[in-house]
Amino acid sequence: MKKLIGAFALGAIIALSAPMVSAETPKDTLVQAWRIDDIISLDPGEMFEISTYELIGNVYDTLVELNVADTSIVNPKLAASWSVSDDGKTFTFNLRKDAKFHSGNPVTAHDVVYSFARLAVLNKGPAFLIQDIGINEGNWQQSLNAVDDYTFQMTIDDNYAPSYIYNLITAGNFVVIDSKTLKAKTSG
Repeated sequence: MKKLIGAFALGAIIALSAPMVSAETPKDTLVQAWRIDDIISLDPGEMFEISTYELIGNVYDTLVELNVADTSIVNPKLAASWSVSDDGKTFTFNLRKDAKFHSGNPVTAHDVVYSFARLAVLNKGPAFLIQDIGINEGNWQQSLNAVDDYTFQMTIDDNYAPSYIYNLITAGNFVVIDSKTLKAKTSG
């Protein structure tokens, strides 16, 4: 017992006599503290919490994004260009051919179809985002098409304002995921 008390006393003396060390944050560094206790899932087909959107936006990309300075302007992201049909129901996106996932796999129109269809078919909380424009588990095969490897078409149920559709697909639930990698790791 005396040895234990002696060891404790020696440890206390060493700890108390050690110089206090503190680090200063460099002036060109931003430190952020986040509360991420709202996260339920990081799956774009299931997530609907604020923290998840911030995280997913750093991992995956959407077809387009809104200009931060003027949100009426739609900027390219994975899509190099896009158009809408005369009837306002079919949106065509021409993908960048240089875009790749972290895996090294190319981003293709097939990945876009898979990602958007998955949102509808999983039918989790955010599924209403795509279901509200008429795309659901029963019709996604007719509504979402890979015309070729780099051309994606989405046909919706009504003539909504194109600005609404572009705004909608900038949501984190519409990120394009690597279908080859996900299929290899899961059953779907």
